[in-house]
Amino acid sequence: MALVVGGMLCLSGQAAERPPNVILIYADDQGSVDLNCYGSKDLYTPHLDQLAKEGIRFSQFYAAAPVCSPSRAAVLTGRFPQHAGVPGNVSSQQGHEGMPSHQTTMAEMFKASGYVTGHIGKWHLGYTPATMPNAQGFDHSFGHMGGCIDNWSHFFYWQGPNRHDLWRNGQEIWEDGVFFPDLMVEETRQFLQDNKAKPFFLYWAINVPHYPLQATEGWRQFYQHLEAPRRQYAAFLSTMDQKIGEVLALLDEQAIKEETIVIFQSDHGHSTEVRTFGGGGSAGPYRGAKFSLFEGGIRVPAIIRWPGHLAANVVRDQLATSIDWFPTLADLCGIPLPAKPIDGKSLRPILDAPQAPDAHQRFHWQSGGGQRPQWAVRQGPWKLIANPNDTSSPNHRVLEAQRFLVNLIEDPSEKTNLADRFPEKVREMERAHETWAARWKP
Repeated sequence: MALVVGGMLCLSGQAAERPPNVILIYADDQGSVDLNCYGSKDLYTPHLDQLAKEGIRFSQFYAAAPVCSPSRAAVLTGRFPQHAGVPGNVSSQQGHEGMPSHQTTMAEMFKASGYVTGHIGKWHLGYTPATMPNAQGFDHSFGHMGGCIDNWSHFFYWQGPNRHDLWRNGQEIWEDGVFFPDLMVEETRQFLQDNKAKPFFLYWAINVPHYPLQATEGWRQFYQHLEAPRRQYAAFLSTMDQKIGEVLALLDEQAIKEETIVIFQSDHGHSTEVRTFGGGGSAGPYRGAKFSLFEGGIRVPAIIRWPGHLAANVVRDQLATSIDWFPTLADLCGIPLPAKPIDGKSLRPILDAPQAPDAHQRFHWQSGGGQRPQWAVRQGPWKLIANPNDTSSPNHRVLEAQRFLVNLIEDPSEKTNLADRFPEKVREMERAHETWAARWKP
C-alpha cells in the first residue's frame, strides 16, 4: 500500500527514503572569471575552489538577466524573467510590489513536497507583504528586501531618504554594528539546528561582492598590494568566499554534507558603477559587465556538488542557464514539478554525461525598455545582440550598430560584428526572437 507522507511517496511498512537537502548560494555582482577555478590569478578563493573540486563546474553557464531582480525571479521560478513578471529591477522602497504572488517559486515547490524552506540574505523581489519571502513559499526569511544595504548599519543609502532594511519573517529587526555576512552565517547555523530533522531547501542569497565593497580588515590587508578598484573588490570577494566556507563547514558539523546538494552561482556579471569605484571585477576575455548582454554581463560562475551522487572535479562545457536549476533540483530530489509551465530544462543529462547536448538549442534575453531595448539570442555558436550596450568600463557605451552578430567559438571576446556579412542569419534570429517575445506583454 502506497502512502504520501509530507508530500513524499513511501510504501506501507517502510520508512520513506529521505530526499536530499538543498542549499542554493546566489552571489551578487561577481565577475565571470573571479574565482581561482575560473582562471583568476590574483584572488584567493579556497572554499569555492574546493566546492568545484568536489562537484561539477560549468564553463558556459548563463544568468537569465544582466541585472538583479529579473535574474533572481528567473532562478526562483524556472522561467524567463518576462514570464515570471519581472522584466527589470523592482523598487527597493517599502510598499512597492515585485514578483507577482501567483508565480510558483522554487520554495513553494519544495514546501509542497514536505521540505522546510528558508531564505537568508538579499531579496529584491518585492517589498509588500504579498511579495516578500514568507508569502512566496519560505517558512523562514531573514535579510534585506531592497537591492543593497550598508553591511554594518543595514541601511539603504543609495536613493533618499535613507532607510533601515533588515527583516526576519516580515518583522523589522535591528542588529546595529554587526557585519551582515556574519549575521547570515549565524542565521544559517540556527536554521540548520532547528530543521535538520526534515529535508530543507535554503536560498542563501549573499549580497557580496555587490557594493558597498566593505571587506573585513584581514582581507583588506591581504590585498593591499593590488591597485584600486581591484583591491577593494578582491577583498570583498574573498570575504564572500570565507563566509561561504563557514556555511559549508556547518554541513560538516551537522554531518549532513553527503545528504545536501549545494549549488553556487552569481546573479550576473560584475559592476562598473561609480558605487563600486568604477569596477574591480573581471570578465576575463569577455566583453561587457552588469547591465550588458555581452558575455561579461551574463556568463557567470556556476557549480553543483552532491557527494556520492554527482561526479567530482569535472567541468561541463555545455550551455546551461539559471532557469534550469528549478527542474534540475526537482529531478535530483524526486519531487514533482508544479502545474505552471516553466522554461528551464533539467540538467540531469549534462550532469550524468559529458557528451550530452546543450540544455537549450536557443536561449533569449531581454533587458531594459524605451526606444532601444537590449535583447539577445544564443543559438548554437551564434549570438545576436540588438541595441548592444557595452558596460566594460564606467563610461557605458551604447553601440551605434543596432545588431551585433558573433560566432562565439571563433570570437568569444565578441570583438567583431558579423551582422553585415551574414544578414540571413541575423534575420533568422530576429524572427526567432519576435516569436519568443510575442509570448509575453510588458
